[in-house]
Amino acid sequence: MNDTLLIALYALSGAVAAGLLGAGTLWLLRRRSLTVSLTVVAAVAVTAMLAGTLAVAWAMFLSAQDLTVVTTVVAMAAVVSLATALLLGRWVVARSRELALAARSFGDGGDFNAPRGPATAELADVSRELEATSAKLAESRERERALETSRRELVAWISHDLRTPLAGLRAMSEALEDGVAADPDRYLKQMRTEVERLNDMVGDLFELSRIHAGTLALSPSRMSVYDLVGDALAGAYPLAHEHGVRLLGDRVEPVPVEVDGKEMSRVLGNLLVNAIRRTPADGTVMVAAERLPDGVVLSVTDGCGGIPEEDLPRVFDTGWRGTHARTPPAGAGLGLAIVRGIVEAHQGRATVRNIPGGCRFEVVLPAAAS
Repeated sequence: MNDTLLIALYALSGAVAAGLLGAGTLWLLRRRSLTVSLTVVAAVAVTAMLAGTLAVAWAMFLSAQDLTVVTTVVAMAAVVSLATALLLGRWVVARSRELALAARSFGDGGDFNAPRGPATAELADVSRELEATSAKLAESRERERALETSRRELVAWISHDLRTPLAGLRAMSEALEDGVAADPDRYLKQMRTEVERLNDMVGDLFELSRIHAGTLALSPSRMSVYDLVGDALAGAYPLAHEHGVRLLGDRVEPVPVEVDGKEMSRVLGNLLVNAIRRTPADGTVMVAAERLPDGVVLSVTDGCGGIPEEDLPRVFDTGWRGTHARTPPAGAGLGLAIVRGIVEAHQGRATVRNIPGGCRFEVVLPAAAS
């Protein structure tokens, strides 16, 4: 038993010495290739075995021939171990370089294509994570492009819509100043109308900026959808009468909701104004409100003839006005964007879909607790 313990101690001392030497070597070569590190690890294993064997042989006074045999066996093992470590290291390094090149491609704005061929479990995990990251970056770039397109359209259309009334105001004010206005009262009335339009546009921009900044302060209170719809219909009636459009309330249930009355009135007002302006004379705009399993649904149905399918995803984007709505009084394309922002601030959602002869805008709000 004592001899066995003594052999173990001699073998351990030799192996520890080799291990410490290998650890120092790995520390010095820590920034080198993985191939070098694997080779050092294999060399440390063989050296530790050789050192332990030599220490035991010295302690047991083995013959020179026995020591030569043991050393030869260990040397052959060292050759095989080092060759295996080199091959493994070169294979892992090659897979790593392929993965790095693939990652560089999607970092430059492209899509990530995982390298083909076998790889270690760790490299495969990294590859899957890079694929997921690439998909997220692609979605982010697409959203960024859409937002940039909306921003440019908004700036262009706002500039156009501001320039038109400002030019009219300038011409009318100069005519009044020079005393050449044939009907000053008519000019003043028209100037008041243009100022109101500009004020509404600035108000929409301010509301939209609050929505985008997340500073839209809501003061929710319990109220009936019936009252909201009734007030909205009364406010939109003059515009509907002017355009020859019929306004109807259909299936308006007195369902309670917890909303900011002022902001939700703006939502319904924007939807009604949009529907009235898109519906031809003698057409009908219908408002409905009912409780469904997923909440309270407010809907506005018009007779616009429908929206092209490719434009449906953009209806609520900032600045979108459709292909045939480039001039006033179509507005600056802010109304529906404000609708979506206010509805989402109420934890609801706004959608649109085509129906025969027109389209249907729906606002889904959480029902108030009973």
